[in-house]
Amino acid sequence: MATELKVTVPDIGDYQDVPVIEVLVKVGDTVEKDAALVTLESDKATLDVPAPEAGVVKSISIKAGDKVSMGAAVLVLETGGDAAAAPAAEEPKAESKPESAPKAEKPAKAEAPAAEAPAAEKKPAPAKAAKSSGAAVAVTVPDIGDYQDVPIIEVLVKDGDTVEKDQTLMVLESDKATLDVPAPSAGVVGGFKLKVGDKVSKGTTVCTLAAAGDEPAEAEPEAEPEAEAAPVEAKTEKAPAKDDAAPKTKPASSEPAAAVASSSDVIPYASPSIRKFARELGVDLAKVSGSGQKGRITQEDVQSHVKKVLAAPPAAAGAAAGSGIPPIPAVDFSQFGEIETKPLARIRKISAAHLHRSWLNIPHVTQTDEADITELEAFRKEASDESAKGGGPKLTLLPFVMKAVAKAMDAYPEFRASLSPDGESLIHKNYTHIGFAADTPNGLMVPVVREVDKKGLVQLAIETGELAKKARDGKLSGADMKGGVFSISSLGGIGGSHFTPIVNAPEVGILGVSKAVMKPVWDGAAFQPRLMVPLSLSYDHRVIDGAYAARFIVSLVKLLGDMRRLAL
Repeated sequence: MATELKVTVPDIGDYQDVPVIEVLVKVGDTVEKDAALVTLESDKATLDVPAPEAGVVKSISIKAGDKVSMGAAVLVLETGGDAAAAPAAEEPKAESKPESAPKAEKPAKAEAPAAEAPAAEKKPAPAKAAKSSGAAVAVTVPDIGDYQDVPIIEVLVKDGDTVEKDQTLMVLESDKATLDVPAPSAGVVGGFKLKVGDKVSKGTTVCTLAAAGDEPAEAEPEAEPEAEAAPVEAKTEKAPAKDDAAPKTKPASSEPAAAVASSSDVIPYASPSIRKFARELGVDLAKVSGSGQKGRITQEDVQSHVKKVLAAPPAAAGAAAGSGIPPIPAVDFSQFGEIETKPLARIRKISAAHLHRSWLNIPHVTQTDEADITELEAFRKEASDESAKGGGPKLTLLPFVMKAVAKAMDAYPEFRASLSPDGESLIHKNYTHIGFAADTPNGLMVPVVREVDKKGLVQLAIETGELAKKARDGKLSGADMKGGVFSISSLGGIGGSHFTPIVNAPEVGILGVSKAVMKPVWDGAAFQPRLMVPLSLSYDHRVIDGAYAARFIVSLVKLLGDMRRLAL
């Protein structure tokens, strides 16, 4: 017999009106006992509300954005079977039954803090009295709700660091919540004995904070407590406790704490259930990009990261592959103003990954020059007008540049080659397929024109026009973008002088063409107005050396300056 079980928000410590940032289930879902149902987030903690029993979600009372407190209704679970009926029958008498176990322990837990209370009560008074004389303020673990022996998962500071008030010192994580331990005041950190993996409870000593100018004064009393026994009696009581702990933790904690602080400046933004899921898969959340609200990491983000890592090909021998490069820290831009997040187009994602891989693996060098295309431009306009009258295609500068590049590669064939994956040999290609960058609403695409050296200018104009249209319409096939030996990126229709195009690996060269500009050019007797087009040649320095690239671009400039050379 099915029984309805009302699930409410359990004891979440000193928090009221905590916003719901994610509802992890929907009506009809079957959940296991302790499965996370919703995720809450206060200023200092992210908490999951677990299922007290296994069952089926019948109704949900809250949604993302709602604010809840202890005892607020979350949802109704339908639990089946006679075994579930008995516990459920008692539920109306005490709707917070799922929390009864923690609450039953509360008196016992309350006794522990009570036992510590004298020490805790003594600490603030002497600290305040000492503060005026330059002594440190003790920092302890605050009220973290019904949690004991909570492990430390991140340490964000080390001795000597200067922190602001409310800055996070370390992060704790229980089975159901991730909690920050903030600095109660600004100051300089001292006596930090804890490390990742240590377990703490309410009242556990974390460190001391001293005013920036008082840091040296604090170091002396700890080293020589007898010299200050009369003025700060309470402090000498704490010193032995620290000294007792020092032999156990100090040797191991000084280096790890520093290492964690330097390598993890940004806390991955994820709920406890997602952190547990990531740990089970062995995923470092610092390397996962969050797609949730305010950059929060979701289960789908973790799964996508794993798929991406598994799909990534192994790095070629001798290639850097970007290993060891620290990731760019995530930033919550919403704290500075209104933001809007839009998904990246699939083409942009693919292009970004490819360009990033090329940039990291290829040692880029860019050679620049200018070509005089005054006569070429006059011929192009005349030929384009004649072609248009006859119903032919419009002639742009691109087909002329493609023919010139193909001709130059006959003299400098290494620009048609590729480096073998093992880096031990050069693969020469006896064909001249040239790709050109096409600007589309969904991002940059590079269709390839085949056998450029065997086609005329009109045929090249037709093919580039057709491929560019297919790219804009999103109809390019995979075959249309494969097999290139060299690429051309033309920004002539937009503007700019020179730029650094990224080599389209496994190619070894790419030519950037900028907007042609009329310039005064000295002819030996006087300045003449000439139409000059800027060229930017980027190349893989592992294959092409500087002298070879310079000769290639000089040859290209001559071909564009005098089209008769293409017939030779």
